[in-house]
Amino acid sequence: MHILLIEDDSELGDGIADFLRGQGDTVILERNGLQADRLLQQERFDFALIDVGLPGLSGYEIVRRIHGRGQNLPVILITARDALDDRIYGLDLGADDYLPKPFELPELTARMRAVLRRGRNTGTAGTPSSIRFGPLALDTEGRLASLDGQPLSITSREWDLLEALATAGGRTVPKERLQSNASGNAVEVYVSRLRPRLEPAGVLIRTVRGFGYRLELEGGRSDAA
Repeated sequence: MHILLIEDDSELGDGIADFLRGQGDTVILERNGLQADRLLQQERFDFALIDVGLPGLSGYEIVRRIHGRGQNLPVILITARDALDDRIYGLDLGADDYLPKPFELPELTARMRAVLRRGRNTGTAGTPSSIRFGPLALDTEGRLASLDGQPLSITSREWDLLEALATAGGRTVPKERLQSNASGNAVEVYVSRLRPRLEPAGVLIRTVRGFGYRLELEGGRSDAA
């Protein structure tokens, strides 16, 4: 893989880069957030590992810009901040995972593999290339969503959740299944972010207390194609 590592701690950055290169990956190590964001606009990467506390531009802002440009780039935030609000904020911006320091390098690569597996699991055999639920349309091959014919901007994790719900066609999806792509209270975060974007078009995410979530069309009618 071609990986962009953004880490201003020289010892940690060099250690991660050497470890990944030892596994056969190509790693570009950048220590300044602003310079890293410019690089992201000039070069294609397969994965980004981003520290939060960076000079020039914070890791949070880099993730926000990646998502704002519509770049389909897997991202893991690596940071010393381990408060729940910090983790939720990073995921909310569009990061695929959040790894607090200190951590063991094998755990980092295991989380990278998990993120990549989630991406590969869409559009596989048995999964339709397109899913419709009323005005909601999902292109599973391109991982693109639209609502009433207009593009719907969502993060990678939000896509995973929305695809699982749309594939169920109005049936309830257990929360445990949705949590396979998220941790802790992150499912609730993604649901709360998706609801106000879907509801104006009459697509509702209903909570089935004690079990999970399902999609409904306004008026209680379920409709998938």
